[in-house]
Amino acid sequence: MHCWYPPSIPRHSSSSLQHDVLQKFTNDNGDFNLRHSKDLRGLLSLHDMSHLNMGEASLYKANEFSSKHLKFALQYLEPNLARYVMKSLDHPYHVSLRQYKARHHLSYLQNLPTRHTAIEKLALAEFQMKKLQHQSEMQEIKRWWVDLGLSQEIPAARDQVLKWYMWSMTILEGFSFSRYRVEATKVISMVYIVDDIFDLVATQEELCLFNEAIKMWDLAAAESLPSYMISCYKALYTITNDIADMVRKEHGLNPINHLKQAWATLFDGFMIEGKWLSTNQVPTSEDYLRNGVITSGAPLLFMHLLFMLGHDLTDDNNDHILRVISCPAKIMRLWDDMGSAKDELQEGLDGSYKDLYQRENPHADAEKHMLDMIAGEWEDLNRECFSQTKSTLPPSFMGASLNFARMVSIMYGYDDEQKLPALEDYTRMLLF
Repeated sequence: MHCWYPPSIPRHSSSSLQHDVLQKFTNDNGDFNLRHSKDLRGLLSLHDMSHLNMGEASLYKANEFSSKHLKFALQYLEPNLARYVMKSLDHPYHVSLRQYKARHHLSYLQNLPTRHTAIEKLALAEFQMKKLQHQSEMQEIKRWWVDLGLSQEIPAARDQVLKWYMWSMTILEGFSFSRYRVEATKVISMVYIVDDIFDLVATQEELCLFNEAIKMWDLAAAESLPSYMISCYKALYTITNDIADMVRKEHGLNPINHLKQAWATLFDGFMIEGKWLSTNQVPTSEDYLRNGVITSGAPLLFMHLLFMLGHDLTDDNNDHILRVISCPAKIMRLWDDMGSAKDELQEGLDGSYKDLYQRENPHADAEKHMLDMIAGEWEDLNRECFSQTKSTLPPSFMGASLNFARMVSIMYGYDDEQKLPALEDYTRMLLF
């Protein structure tokens, strides 16, 4: 095997650049040269680059070629390097969290019998600084959550502050986004609580009143609700208005109408799910998925993030923003529905795209179909984020969308024991 060094790929690879790189691996007929099958560094770079696919046939071939020969090479590598290659196969660069990949790479370098460079030491110091900041943010959120008291008032609802913060910590990278990570976690927590109220706690009559009150967006409208709903409504109302005030002061925008509409759309989505369940109505897999994208909560979260990051919705960017939001939301819904494992503290009956698709196509491989759909959404997301003719959004928002999609496989990567080993590893390395 050739001498190996960590692979790197450009963040914004264009089709022309990909073509230039691939020419180094292929012959005149476009087939991959077998003489490259032992170039470990090249194979790792090729495998990483193949996940920047926007639908190019050459990158499908690149993925197949690199995966095949990297898996074959595993049996001949020393254990430390074999673990690194396996981790690279399981978590390719572009579809994985950069902090997570970087931390694993540093761990690999620390195990090498060489002196650590100044850059490696600086990287480790930066990780430690980020860890301290994230721990401080986590403590602030815990205090807010305890003071809010919803976990005591609604015992059936989930109480997973750490898990909710991991979403925000992942989506928004950088020291300057600390305030936004805290506020985003509050939004995420309310999505989970409202979901559980709809699934586990309220009657259909109470939910109708709850839904009407959200559309009115007035604390007085909540007075007729049960006490636990009033508490939830007040918390949701306060969080959203606080974020709108922050956006107005920092960016000169007033997003409250967009944010109110986003909450109303989420509640309508939950009402549709409830109607299906209460009337024993079986939706088509397409109708379920269309509504499931909304009830994932991702579109609502991204609407808050869009304004917190200082951007606005316009006639020119509206369709583009909706597509950038839709891709990671659909990836999340499909991943969540693909496995039989459920959230360990959630007993609701939300339905499942996998079950519905299997019902409609009894002889099909539903899981393969869903993995193909996820791959297709990644291609669409790459196209929206990296195509020079489409990409008009700022890097901060596109980066948040990509990071959300990258986090999905970590957050829903259950093993055979219905545990989340990747999430536990990620949390341990970057927070504790």
